[in-house]
Amino acid sequence: MKALVINCTLKPTPAPSNTEALAAVVVAECARRGVPSDVVRAVDLQLAPGVERDMGGDDQWPTVHEQILASEILIIASPTWLGRPSSVAQRVLERMDSMLSETDDAGRPVAFNRVAGVVVTGNEDGAHHVISEISGALVDIGFTVPGQSWTYWHLGPGPGPDFLDDERGHDWARSTGKAMAANLIGVAEALSVRPLGPPPS
Repeated sequence: MKALVINCTLKPTPAPSNTEALAAVVVAECARRGVPSDVVRAVDLQLAPGVERDMGGDDQWPTVHEQILASEILIIASPTWLGRPSSVAQRVLERMDSMLSETDDAGRPVAFNRVAGVVVTGNEDGAHHVISEISGALVDIGFTVPGQSWTYWHLGPGPGPDFLDDERGHDWARSTGKAMAANLIGVAEALSVRPLGPPPS
């Protein structure tokens, strides 16, 4: 079993990413449970706008698409901007739209029998809204989103320090992140034993 984290920070490498720092809690717990993870910082890639698997030219989405299909667990990690997921997260979800028309050899949508969760950071309100938007999109695509398969860190209303700048709330975010990893792995293991079949025609 393998996990993939797509970090949708707006900060290109090598800038420190608060979102990646919190996602690392989930990655560490997955590793402790025997599940390795890859992490992709989407802003570092050339991801063309569109909803096709390959938009041509220098589009690097096809590589990410293959990484998604090589993983049983997908984690979308996004900061909150203006109370919403980042523009990078929106681009990633739009590119995943192509998966709606892809099926495996058994006729199942390629996202079936894969699980997904969400990591959110920010220094203002909006975490639950971001979680619901991303989770809803992942369910539409065909992923199974287990109960409480998310963690977040938000300091509260108004501007303030970031996750890497302030220790307040870290214990809760870390414990929730560990529970998220356990729930993702548990449901992924269950689906490997009793996989979903193709939708009825």
